[in-house]
Amino acid sequence: MSQEHHERANGESTDGEAETDAPHQQTRWYAGGQYEPLLNEKSTDTVSVESSLPDDLTRDELELPDLAEPEVTRHYTRLSQMNYGIDSGPIPLGSCTMKYNPAFTEDVAAHRGNRVHPLRSDEDKQGILRLLYELQETLGAIGGMDAVTLQPPAGAAGEFTGIQVAKAYHEEQGDGSRSEVIVPESAHGTNFASAAMAGYDVVELPSNEDGRVEVDALEAAAGEDTALLMLTNPNTLGLFERDIEAIAEIVHDAGGLLYYDGANLNSLLGKARPGDMGFDIMHFNLHKTFATPHGGGGPGQGPIGVVADLAPFLPTPQVREVDGDYETYEPDRSIGRVHEFVGNWLVLVKAYAYILRHGDDGLERISETAVLNANYLASRIEYEVPYGPFHHEFVASADEDAADVAKAMLDHGVHPPTTKWPEIVDEALMTEPTETESKARLDDLAAAFDAVAATGPAELAEAPTTTTARRIDQASAARNPRLSWRDL
Repeated sequence: MSQEHHERANGESTDGEAETDAPHQQTRWYAGGQYEPLLNEKSTDTVSVESSLPDDLTRDELELPDLAEPEVTRHYTRLSQMNYGIDSGPIPLGSCTMKYNPAFTEDVAAHRGNRVHPLRSDEDKQGILRLLYELQETLGAIGGMDAVTLQPPAGAAGEFTGIQVAKAYHEEQGDGSRSEVIVPESAHGTNFASAAMAGYDVVELPSNEDGRVEVDALEAAAGEDTALLMLTNPNTLGLFERDIEAIAEIVHDAGGLLYYDGANLNSLLGKARPGDMGFDIMHFNLHKTFATPHGGGGPGQGPIGVVADLAPFLPTPQVREVDGDYETYEPDRSIGRVHEFVGNWLVLVKAYAYILRHGDDGLERISETAVLNANYLASRIEYEVPYGPFHHEFVASADEDAADVAKAMLDHGVHPPTTKWPEIVDEALMTEPTETESKARLDDLAAAFDAVAATGPAELAEAPTTTTARRIDQASAARNPRLSWRDL
């Protein structure tokens, strides 16, 4: 190793080193007017390549970034500071439940006891199986379900798994000709997609003037072709379906099953259970309700719960307790596997730790605070909220293009809400602050909403102006995406 390379590897500077700082034509590296070059724009070194591989698979030399450790560390630190995450501040995306992910769950997941190979025998992983069994039982108690599978690796995967369980049940009952899944117009898009992927025709159900399910329309739609009604409660407007018992009766009288989309379960913890409302199947979003990372922060997990009649169709393997020991088994009429082993194992560990830390009383406080925060924030902003009373989230109506409002909020240092959806609200701003945020942070959010509301259309159309990435041509980006750094 040369003296220069020795100095770089040990974090020492090299005399005479010059840093390239010429503006790059892409604006993605700007933040507050300060340019952050790419690593290969700073300093590079050409190294020779020696390999025993055939010549047509190798090159003679390679140009690599050639920087001291402090430069590399500062580069990535500056890039991280240009980003925004839940550790930076609130992310009030409606129906996403972007709550803070507590650090203690990471410590629990990192425990050496979790490093057990899944192919070890049941006898050699009793602690792991006990955790899985207790999490199954706990989720079942929270949701009012008789049996739970932990396998599906995301909420949408849980939906698809639940629909497959329903389909297997109908086929076993001699009802395999049922071809329709009813979905309210305000439902999450994954409901429509999951039903279609499972081979069903989707029947869209209109909302009534209060933003809830139109019961008369449901009565007209439900019939011998109905396999499922998929429902979120509270719905995406944050409204609790007051007619849920009548809804369940209509679906069951038609021979169908009632599916609960667990995206908004955070508002019901300790207060109400889907099973008690008449739901037959539900999925849990561990990465939402139980604060494990999701989105860019890590894999999700979407366990499903079912009533007793559907338990034999759950994916394999399941975990059960027998005379104080734990074993895996295959349900009698299982639909098979939907994921390797038990899904994303460490996500399950984090959710289990989160539930135990809070306990029954803590989970109830979560839902109470989530509802309180949403109602407080809605009362503080100037934008109209057309539907209520709501629970954990609300949908405001922007006076201007909701996308412009969202981009302008970035200039005020906060993450915007979900925009343009649900479509039954004009220029929707779908907002869910979660229980995580303090009153001071909610006041900051409200101030950002109001500052944008007072901004003129011309200025909104230019936003954002202070962020690393400026306004882009969204249509062109969607039609001609750049999927490699080589294209930048």
